[in-house]
Amino acid sequence: MVHIPSEAPNSFPASENRPPEGPAESTESGGGAFSSAPPSAPLSDPADISDIIGLSPEEKNRAGQEAPDPEHQWAGDAGTDLPRHEQRFPKSAVVNIAWRLRQMVRRHPHKRAVVYPAGWDDANGRVAYTHLTFIQLDKESDALARGLERYGIGRGVRTILMTPPSLEFFSLTFALFKVGAVPVIVDPGMGRHRMVQCLEESRAEAFIGISRAHLLRYLHPGSFRTVNRWVTIGRRWLWRGRTLNALIEDGGWEPYSPAETAPDEEAAILFTTGSTGPARGVRYTHAIFDAQVDRIQEMFQFGPDEIDLPTFPLFSLFDSALGMTAVIPDMNPTRPAEADPEKIIEAIFDQGVTNMFASPALLNRLGEYHSLTPSSLPTLRRVISAGAPVSPAGIEQFCGMLPDGAQVFTPYGATEAMPVLCIGSREILSDTRRFSEKGYGICVGRPAGDIQVRIIRITDDPIAAWTDQLVVDDGEIGEIAVSGAVVTPGYISRPREDELSKIPDGDRFWRRMGDLGWRDNKGRIWFCGRKSQRVMTAGGPLFTIPCESVFRRHSGVRRAALVGVGDAPGQRPVMVIERNARGKEMAPESLRKELMDMAVQNPMTEEIRVFLFNDRFPVDIRHNAKIFREQLRDWAEKQ
Repeated sequence: MVHIPSEAPNSFPASENRPPEGPAESTESGGGAFSSAPPSAPLSDPADISDIIGLSPEEKNRAGQEAPDPEHQWAGDAGTDLPRHEQRFPKSAVVNIAWRLRQMVRRHPHKRAVVYPAGWDDANGRVAYTHLTFIQLDKESDALARGLERYGIGRGVRTILMTPPSLEFFSLTFALFKVGAVPVIVDPGMGRHRMVQCLEESRAEAFIGISRAHLLRYLHPGSFRTVNRWVTIGRRWLWRGRTLNALIEDGGWEPYSPAETAPDEEAAILFTTGSTGPARGVRYTHAIFDAQVDRIQEMFQFGPDEIDLPTFPLFSLFDSALGMTAVIPDMNPTRPAEADPEKIIEAIFDQGVTNMFASPALLNRLGEYHSLTPSSLPTLRRVISAGAPVSPAGIEQFCGMLPDGAQVFTPYGATEAMPVLCIGSREILSDTRRFSEKGYGICVGRPAGDIQVRIIRITDDPIAAWTDQLVVDDGEIGEIAVSGAVVTPGYISRPREDELSKIPDGDRFWRRMGDLGWRDNKGRIWFCGRKSQRVMTAGGPLFTIPCESVFRRHSGVRRAALVGVGDAPGQRPVMVIERNARGKEMAPESLRKELMDMAVQNPMTEEIRVFLFNDRFPVDIRHNAKIFREQLRDWAEKQ
């Protein structure tokens, strides 16, 4: 069995296999920046808004503007004994995430839904913005939905969508949801050949993209054999198909009633970046999107006046469903580590941003900028950072920019299941940081909503059926497994990956996250790295995040990555170091000796004897934060 380290004084109960004790139970539970839920947004007069957006009688009924039909009584009404997670949908089982947008139109039709930096105002020397209100977004997506449907892009049609963050991105995505089509979304930063491979695997029937994206069909014609509908955003050159403007003209401005999709009906295909293996297409259903909106709202308690700066494009779509204004930042979303801090700060001030979603790489970049040019962000209430572990030191540095009461939240999840866990910066800096820096892993918080989390024994083999004997004791490191309404049903065209990642359990299943961690006696989960990246030495396994955290405390270290050279179970552990400016000023042998001294002082790292310096770590293209340790391992073997 594998246990967490047990050297910390006064941090364990009698059993050495138990997690460290923290201070008295904290009231901080990762539930948002406010102690209570904000008041509901006042609804505009339903009759007036119904006329404006042109609701049909059926839509009025579903939106709750008339007495509900008995056929649409909620499954969770009095007299039912269904579990909570099954009480979310009507007995008629019609769920379409596009209804969330229609709901926001009723609440605040003229609030800005999307704000886009359209250019530069030479007269004032400032960024010029354009926007769509919620009612404008709804009407434009209605027109597009009807145009798409008339062109043959309708319910169940997998549709590749390739457009950068823009007003059109929002309108098109909700139009596709309204007709019941299935957007297929990949990260363009993953590289052309990998991207084309993903698109071919999706077996899409339609393609919507900017002009440059359409060049793919000429460079890789065999990868688009299944596509028979083409839409160009902008100018159409020599290729066939329709333009976006033509679809809007075809659709007209009559209201469009969203498709009555079932909860388990396919809503989207989102591809992973392939940062922890081959890129895989994850199947999303309308029920999962709906549950995610609920969980995110419960977790962060967004108020009716919220303005978000979503530096990750996919998260911006939740803004429209949550009623938040989405301010599209002036940056390359595939290169957050290279974003201009001044442009991010300018957008926050220009728009009065209250919430920001940022990758750890962007958080670090802003924090480093603050250390050189002290800045404050007084309008921010919270910052959400996800995509990779966030170091406590990085959080502390960035928090210097925030007003009193604001926090950085670090939710844990993956494309396959999110959000799963969450913790706030107050708890991290006051409690869990000292354990993280001693090698206990990164605390990622407590389960969100109805999500269930278990730590199971480590194995690389498929698990045929769930049994409670799989679960390890609190304090013991194992694989994180989750179950709940936000967990996706599986991959497309990847039966082997489904077999490895899912554990059947009666009428539900558990998803193995491929991550290692342990549970403490407060119900918090501590992340210890990827299962596939653990180093199997003759003396037992070493885990990446705990070992690396020990050396990240050195003032000359920017990042550290543990890799194993040779074959398991006799791998030799090698610590690869990315130096910061101070580290580069030190003589390599002097830095290496100081790191060696740190290693021998911790039982968990005393086996590490080899330190190599690589000053440009390979990282993932989505968040620029996940380290490609497999590439560093190959590099280390050649040194």
